[in-house]
Amino acid sequence: MTKSNTSPRLFIDDDLAQGSTVSLDPAHAHYLGHVMRLQTGDGVRLFNGHDGEWLAIIEKMKKAGCLVSINEQLRSQENEAGPWLAFAPVKKTQTGFIVEKATELGASRLCPVITRRTNSARVNVDRFRARAIEASEQCGRLSVPDINAPEALEKFVAAWPSGRRLLLLDETGGGQPIAKALEGLRRPGGGLSSDCGFLSGPEGGFEDGELDALRKLDFVTAVGLGRRVLRAETAVLSALACWQAIIGEAE
Repeated sequence: MTKSNTSPRLFIDDDLAQGSTVSLDPAHAHYLGHVMRLQTGDGVRLFNGHDGEWLAIIEKMKKAGCLVSINEQLRSQENEAGPWLAFAPVKKTQTGFIVEKATELGASRLCPVITRRTNSARVNVDRFRARAIEASEQCGRLSVPDINAPEALEKFVAAWPSGRRLLLLDETGGGQPIAKALEGLRRPGGGLSSDCGFLSGPEGGFEDGELDALRKLDFVTAVGLGRRVLRAETAVLSALACWQAIIGEAE
């Protein structure tokens, strides 16, 4: 039997409970049988975002699917509340990179936002979810971030929850240092709050009118990421890495 800590790890939609059986779909069966070369009796780790992570044992392996029995719980479900990430889609490869790395760095919701300078208004939410699932499987998360349908910037900010701080990644240099802003999210009784989000602009940045309107919103804090001009995907990665260092591991 394959050791649990080296077994392949898969996200599924089925409920997970000890003693139950689950039929994996043909894509999972192909991956386990033809890519990972697993056989009957080998183990696979499964998670679904609400039942924790479980070790399952392969009972039958066929082209049309794979039957596994749920053996034991390896990890109970944890609260993985993280920041929301709103971002203007960029080129296909770079947008995929944003989805993948945001998932690895703990974002709990991904919100594609269409700005006036957004060049890639076509967004495939299903492809984003597939990329996020793969990243969650790889990095050890117990959940997959929610992914919103794309919406215009004005509609997005109008629906933003009032109790959640939105950190605007301000490429003009007019924002406060991001570390200072994150430290400012401390709760009155101590500890840090993850109830925040980041907003990243498109290639070429936000238009001046968009920046002015955003800065006037009482739930928005403009933040800077240093003196250098960063690509959109680099800015997202930098902001989430700062959150992970200052807040993420402190929860």
